[in-house]
Amino acid sequence: MEGLYPPLAKTSYLKNTKKIIDIILYGQLGEVTVNGKKYNTDMPAQAYLTDTQIADVLTYVRNSWGNKYTAITPVQVKAQRK
Repeated sequence: MEGLYPPLAKTSYLKNTKKIIDIILYGQLGEVTVNGKKYNTDMPAQAYLTDTQIADVLTYVRNSWGNKYTAITPVQVKAQRK
């Protein structure tokens, strides 16, 4: 559903490692701007996922659909979780 959720393809929004880990762990409320367009759909927290699961999902997203970012490790997720 175009315009409802921010795109994952070719976006610099995924560049901020700490921010995207926090979004998975704690969710996101309120407006966000991605690729110059504003979105305002809440994302629930997914903190029940393991550090490895979160790292795997974010690494996949950061390297799919035209994105080329470094991998996220379970150690990085664990550090953010504290």
